[in-house]
Amino acid sequence: MLLCYNNITIRNATPKDGELLCQWWNNGELMVDVGFPKGLGTTAEKIFADLATDSDDTRRRLIVELDGRPMGEMAYENLENNTASMDIKICDLSLQNRGYGKILMSLVIAWLFDQGYREILLKVDGDNKRAQHVYEQLGFVPVATHKDSWKDQLGNLRWEIDYRLTQENFNNYAK
Repeated sequence: MLLCYNNITIRNATPKDGELLCQWWNNGELMVDVGFPKGLGTTAEKIFADLATDSDDTRRRLIVELDGRPMGEMAYENLENNTASMDIKICDLSLQNRGYGKILMSLVIAWLFDQGYREILLKVDGDNKRAQHVYEQLGFVPVATHKDSWKDQLGNLRWEIDYRLTQENFNNYAK
């Protein structure tokens, strides 16, 4: 994938991005909103191996660049039956809360629908109100709530909300 919009580029992650992804995913300050206050504890080697299995037909990790500089990451996965899941992280904390999330999500969602997907699913931490707000503005609808569904690294019970988006409900912010 290669999507460009103004000064934003979304491209496939490559093995060269493994170290950066490792740095981001192990940063507790960045990962706290997805329930990992100590980071993921992963290794660059594991990320290199995972990236080697990516394909457009199964799963793809993506790097987001602003003016040619990495600012975040996204991913989508083919769940079969014309359904995809996706996620996003604005990893440069100074660029969060500036509207990039809606634009980035819009670009990838439009691309997924163009590829023939009919619905997009995602999960969000029940306490991540910022993300919920963005998803709902894009047209995602909450379809299930899972209270106390897992424990984080600190032993706190966490909850999640499942969201669903169809093309008919999609509000594209990157037209």
